[in-house]
Amino acid sequence: MFKYFCGFNFTMSLYSKRGVSAQKEEVHKATEKLDKGLYPKAFCKIYPDVLCGDDQWVNVMHADGAGTKSILAYLYWKETGDVSVWKGIAQDAIVMNLDDLLCIGIYDNLLFSSTIDRNRNVIPAEVLEMIISGTQEFFDIMKNFGVNISFMGGETADVGDVVRTIAVNGTMTSRWPKSKLVTNEKITPGNVIVGLAGFGNAKYESEYNSGIASNGLTSARHDILSKFYAENFKESFDNSLDESVVYIGSHRMRENVQYSMSSEGVLSDNAQYSTTVGKLLLSPTRTFAPVVKELLENHFGKIYGLIHCSGGGQTKCLKYVPDNVRIVKDNLFEPPVIFKLIQQASGSDDKEMYQVFNMGTRLEIYTQENDAPIIIDAAQKFGVDAQVIGRVEESGKKELIIRKSTTRLQYEGI
Repeated sequence: MFKYFCGFNFTMSLYSKRGVSAQKEEVHKATEKLDKGLYPKAFCKIYPDVLCGDDQWVNVMHADGAGTKSILAYLYWKETGDVSVWKGIAQDAIVMNLDDLLCIGIYDNLLFSSTIDRNRNVIPAEVLEMIISGTQEFFDIMKNFGVNISFMGGETADVGDVVRTIAVNGTMTSRWPKSKLVTNEKITPGNVIVGLAGFGNAKYESEYNSGIASNGLTSARHDILSKFYAENFKESFDNSLDESVVYIGSHRMRENVQYSMSSEGVLSDNAQYSTTVGKLLLSPTRTFAPVVKELLENHFGKIYGLIHCSGGGQTKCLKYVPDNVRIVKDNLFEPPVIFKLIQQASGSDDKEMYQVFNMGTRLEIYTQENDAPIIIDAAQKFGVDAQVIGRVEESGKKELIIRKSTTRLQYEGI
């Protein structure tokens, strides 16, 4: 739960009116009495090694998925005929699991099981084939960087009475040494935060990544895309929603967008590129596995904490940092073009944007100030931009301060 300042009531936002919540308050309420595992501040729940009974090892099982991004893939495929877009959805479902596990120090010898629920009347076999082949292709790429993930198959169900189009999810499992875990318990006042950019063109990516990842896509889809999609693809949204929140933008998937980017992947004014609205919305979620693997293998002691800015955007850290600290983020990356499009289309203020979206900064690494250059260099070696985005301060209460130009956003954790 969070308190919000600056006169903004998040519960009345467009995001909420569409039946979703960036903070998942009801989910957290339903699960608040469950065992938090061995390390309550760890990014994923960690349990003792029940598989082999070794007290020096732990077991982790994590579930996540591509969310409503699959609806965007559906619209793009129907409009363009490009079935390969579904390979990106496969990557989204994997990376939303993988990069969460990276945040507790796990980067190798993983098992993945896919769960696909589809409406067979609208999703043919060729789409399933793309998702499944895309899954294996992503694992093959990661293997080249020493990140080994075994594809264990999974469940594909035809449940047209439950889903309108398709839902793509997965579960990732690992058995890991307790001595190699990152649990966020070492985060302390005086730490700095190194942020890794989710946008640009990493050396293990084939094209520009917008940085959208797989969170906030309900908001992005309805805010950017036009009523054309409401009129022609009624299976793509909850028909009980008020028309005023359904596809309220002005853009089509194939519409061109101009953006600026330097060769290092940082938005700037010295180079012009062109892409489409659809490609920006559907950029596959970037994994940071090659970067984090190198850091954990060679600089494990320098990593005090890891946080994936997924659901909850830049406020995600408040759930995992220790009590009685103030997180100050005053040097976040300039949000890339996709977030500027969303904000322009929706009219959302900065308060909501930074609560819903990662805004271009998607992984936080907590470390000592003199070790930050090592982390930044490691990321940039893979073509991933990185910089010190903030710091940890002492405080009588847990809070987050985001500063950008003349704007100050404050969030308080309870």
